[in-house]
Amino acid sequence: MKKIITVFFLSAAVAVQAQVKVLDHAIITTKTTIVSPEGADDNIAPPPPAAEGGEVRVMRFGGDGETKSVTTFKGGMIKTYTETDMSRTTVLRDNNKKMTTTLMEMMGKKTGFYTTDEDQQQMAKRMDSMMQSRSQTAASFNNGNQVSSTDIAYADETKKVAGINCKKAFIIATRKNGTKDSSVVWYATDFKLQGITSTGGMAGGFGNFGRTTALSGLDNLAGFPMQYEMKMNRGRKMIVEVTKINTEKEVADKEFEIPKDFEVKSMKDMQNGNGGPVFQTRIGGPGQ
Repeated sequence: MKKIITVFFLSAAVAVQAQVKVLDHAIITTKTTIVSPEGADDNIAPPPPAAEGGEVRVMRFGGDGETKSVTTFKGGMIKTYTETDMSRTTVLRDNNKKMTTTLMEMMGKKTGFYTTDEDQQQMAKRMDSMMQSRSQTAASFNNGNQVSSTDIAYADETKKVAGINCKKAFIIATRKNGTKDSSVVWYATDFKLQGITSTGGMAGGFGNFGRTTALSGLDNLAGFPMQYEMKMNRGRKMIVEVTKINTEKEVADKEFEIPKDFEVKSMKDMQNGNGGPVFQTRIGGPGQ
């Protein structure tokens, strides 16, 4: 019986997938809310010392509270704009060139950096190595907590999100340590976005790099995720909800141009402190 049910789910997903349109342009407004349990430890470890004459800036994404972002895309170009009380961040993603450019307006300064997918992979490896060197116990816990596989179960429940009819699904994650947990997703059944798995969440200032904390399995969903919740470490919870989507308005090419008043450098140069600050990244809020 178990095998028959599994085949049914797969067949249903394939049938739905065949009817989904892939849109090549849209403007999406998304709200991301991160909530910590009462009494959570908000202590932040001090950043490492900078090289002589250098400067260290801690870039933290995913702190408690509500963040709104606007994602504009056309073909292989994607722009995500996020504004907080202290900063404005624009992430420009070129899927064709596999390059991400991040522009930041902070404390009156307009700076930016660009990085390739290959650079991001190398950065991720270095961060993993640093985490393992900090504590073998913590490294063992983190490795066991990683998602090894996901399954999707579709439900008959429906509701409207941002005026769009959505259906309910459960994404069931199996971790390397054998534990399982599920997340509720409400998804639009009749469209997906070209080159975009989801909006909002932890895209933060690093484009794809920030997606390391996105909900696993969204790319296999039979439609576009309009609302979902996911568990984070230290008992926190992230709620992502699309509040507005416009698929009719034409998107001009100039939307993806880099303003001339931004000083943009390679991420490698900025990490090495060559003519710029050393960046320490913390994704996921305090204590990361």
